[in-house]
Amino acid sequence: MATTLKRRHLRRQLKEVAGGDWQIKSDSNVFIVYLGSLPEGEFSVSVHHNAILQKVMNPRLASKSLIMSYKRSFNGFAAHLSQEEKQKLARIDGIISVFPCQELHLHTTRSWDFMGFPTTIERSPAVESNIIIGVIDSGIWPESASFSDEGIGPIPAKWKGECRDSGWHRFHVQQIIGARFYGMEESVRDKIGHGTHVSSILAGNQVPKANYYGLAQGIARGGVPSSRLAVYKVCGGSSCVYRDILAAFDDAISDGVDIISISMGVDPVDITSDPIAIGAFHAMQRGILTVQSAGNNGPSLHSVTGDAPWIFSVAASNTDRRIVNKLLLGDGTTLVGTSINGFPSSQEEVPLVYGTQVTKTCSETEASYCLPGCLDNSLVEQKVVLCDINSNTFSVKAAGALGCILPQGNNVSHIGPLPVSALDTNDMNLVKTYQKSTKKPKVQIFKSQSINNRDAPLVAPFSSRGPSKFISDIIKPDVTAPGVEILAAYSPMASPSRTSVDQRAVNYTILSGTSMACPHVAAAAAFVMSFRPDWSPSTIKSALMTTAWEMNPNRSLGAEFAYGSGHIDPHKAKDPGLVYDISREDYFKIWCIISQTTNASCHANLTIRELNYPSMAVQVDMNSAFVVSFPRTVTNVGEANSRYVASINGATSFHITIDPDNLQFTAVNQQKFFVVTVTGKAVKFPKQMESVSLLWTDGIHKVRSPIVVYNGNSTSSVGASPTPTPTPSVRPSAAPRFCQDFVIVLFIIFITHL
Repeated sequence: MATTLKRRHLRRQLKEVAGGDWQIKSDSNVFIVYLGSLPEGEFSVSVHHNAILQKVMNPRLASKSLIMSYKRSFNGFAAHLSQEEKQKLARIDGIISVFPCQELHLHTTRSWDFMGFPTTIERSPAVESNIIIGVIDSGIWPESASFSDEGIGPIPAKWKGECRDSGWHRFHVQQIIGARFYGMEESVRDKIGHGTHVSSILAGNQVPKANYYGLAQGIARGGVPSSRLAVYKVCGGSSCVYRDILAAFDDAISDGVDIISISMGVDPVDITSDPIAIGAFHAMQRGILTVQSAGNNGPSLHSVTGDAPWIFSVAASNTDRRIVNKLLLGDGTTLVGTSINGFPSSQEEVPLVYGTQVTKTCSETEASYCLPGCLDNSLVEQKVVLCDINSNTFSVKAAGALGCILPQGNNVSHIGPLPVSALDTNDMNLVKTYQKSTKKPKVQIFKSQSINNRDAPLVAPFSSRGPSKFISDIIKPDVTAPGVEILAAYSPMASPSRTSVDQRAVNYTILSGTSMACPHVAAAAAFVMSFRPDWSPSTIKSALMTTAWEMNPNRSLGAEFAYGSGHIDPHKAKDPGLVYDISREDYFKIWCIISQTTNASCHANLTIRELNYPSMAVQVDMNSAFVVSFPRTVTNVGEANSRYVASINGATSFHITIDPDNLQFTAVNQQKFFVVTVTGKAVKFPKQMESVSLLWTDGIHKVRSPIVVYNGNSTSSVGASPTPTPTPSVRPSAAPRFCQDFVIVLFIIFITHL
C-alpha cells in the first residue's frame, strides 16, 4: 500500500511540474549533474543539491526542479533545467559534467559446456552462496524454475538491501534476495524477458529438458547457481533512462553486491558523461567489479561501449551449436536459412507470393519491403510472402500469412512471430527467380533444427568493435563469451519475438546479443571469486583475460578490437599463475586525467599505457619512427618458488623487447616489475594494425597478454576484411517525455582515502 501511495505521489509531482503554479522554460531538458564521492561526516545531500540549483535559478523553483538525489554511494542529482541554467551549472567550480538525460538500450545451454565448464566442475558452494550479483536490467520473473531456492542457505549477513516489491516474499527470497524498481515502474516483475534471460545465465539452477518448442533441449543452467541475485529494474521497455541507471548503481553499491552485471549501453560517449562508467567507478572504489556488454553495433569499428578501464567489457561469440532452418521450393530445391522456427509454415507446400503482388495501396518499393499496411489480407491468407528487407515480419504476420522469406541480417538466427527463413543474397535471388518464372510457385518452411558449428568460436557480426573513440591506448572489448543463440529462462508476459502480434508465452527462449555474453563473464568472475575471495576486481579481471583462449585474428573482423584478450576459460582463470593488479589510487588518477577538461585541480601524471592493464595497446603514426613502453607489474598467485620466462608469439615488423625477460619468484603474492618496449621504423605504406602476444610461462601456467599497435591515421578496418560503411544505431530522436522533464547534474569531490 505504501509503495502504491509513493507511486501516486510521484505522478502528482510530475503533473505539478508539467502544469502547476510555476512555468517550465520552453528549452528545458533532462541533464545529469555528478558530484563524485560523498563527503565524510554529517552532510545533507538534498540541502546541498538544492543550494546548488538556487545559484542558477529562482530559489522558489529550485526545490521543485530537484527530482532525484544520489546519496547512498556517490553524490549527484537529477533536476529540470533550461539550457541557460545548464550552462551556468557547467561553469561552477567542481562540476565535472552536465549532460542530458538520455536512453540506454538493452544489448540483446550449451554455452557453459562449450567453455569446458560442465555440471561436474569443482565448486566452492559455501563461498559461492555468499556472493551477491547485482543485475541492472528489466527485472525478473521470480516464478521461473531457474530461480528455485532448493539447496540454498540463509541470506548472507553482509546484505543490506531490500525487496521493495509487494508480495515478493512468496517467491524465491533465498536466491533473489534484492528487488528494486525505478522511474514509473510499479514492480520488479519482468515484462519484456531480457532481465530474466540474463539472470538465469548468471545464476539459474539446473532445469532438465528446458527447450524452445523442442529446440536446443537440454539442461538450462547458470554459471554460479549457488550465488545470490539482487535485481534492479531500470528498463520498462527496450530502453532505460540515465537517471535510473545511476540510482540503481547508487543502491547496489550500498546494498553490498560483489559484482554488477549490466547488459545495456549507449552509443560511445565521453566517460564523464556515461552513467555506467560513473557508477562503475564508484563500484570499483568499494571493491565491486562491473561487467558490461560491449554493444550490438558491430562490425563497425569505434562502436564499443564500456571503454573505461575499470569496466569489464564483453563481446559476443558463437558456440559449437547453430540453429538453422530449411525451406523446400516447389521445384524440389532445398535451401538452408537462419531463423528459429518452433513450428513449420504448413504441413505441405503452399503458394509463394512476392510483396509487390499482394498490395492494393502501396508503391512497388513499399510493398516489396512488406511495410505495415501494405499487404492485403485477402491476398496473403494461407500463403508465404517474400520480402526484400528483414525488419517487417510483424506486418506479414498481422496480414495473415503463413510464413515469410527475407534476406539475412547478420547470419544469426532469431525468432519471428511466424515461420521465417532468412537467406543469403544468392539464395534470395534464386527464390526470386523461381517465384517469377513459375506459374504457380509453392514453398514450405520447416521447423528449425540444431546443427554442429565447427567454426566456433567466432565473434558475432553484430558485436561492437574497438578501438575506443575516447581512450586510444586500450584494447576494448576486454574478452568475448557466448552470446549467439543462447537458451535461457524468459518471462511468460513477453512475446518470444518481441512483437505485439505474437501472443505466445514461453518459459525458455533463445536470444542473441552481447547482453547474453555479459552474464557469462559476470558468472565466471563470481566463480573465480568463490575460490579467491580475497582478490580485487582488477585481479579477477586479469585472471580471466590472461587465461582466455587465443583467437585467430584472420577470422574476426577487427582482430583484438573484436575479441580483446580472447574467449574466457573460467576453469583456468581460478589458477592463472600471475595477475596484473591495479590499485584504486591508479584508477583514480586515470579518472582524474580523463576529467581534466573540467577539473583543473587534477595533477595526476599516469597515462593509460602506464596503467597496469593485462593487455597493451598504442595508437601511433606509423609513417614516423616511434618508441613506446609499457611498464607492468605482475603478482605471483601460483607456486611460491617459480620462474617465468617471456616470449613474443606472432609475426610483426616492429622490434619488441621485454626487460627483464625472466622473473624468479620465491613467495606467493610477490611482485615483479618489467617493461615491454616496442620500436618501429617509419613505413611509407603501413598496415592499419599489427598485433602479437606476450607470453609468460613457468612450464605449467601460460599468462598471455595481447599487444596491439595501430595506425593513428586509421580510418578503415583492421583484421580480416574491410569494414562496411558504419551504420548508426537506431535511437529515438528525442528522450521520452518523462525523461525530458528532468536534468541530472554531476559534480566530483575528490577524497584521499581510496
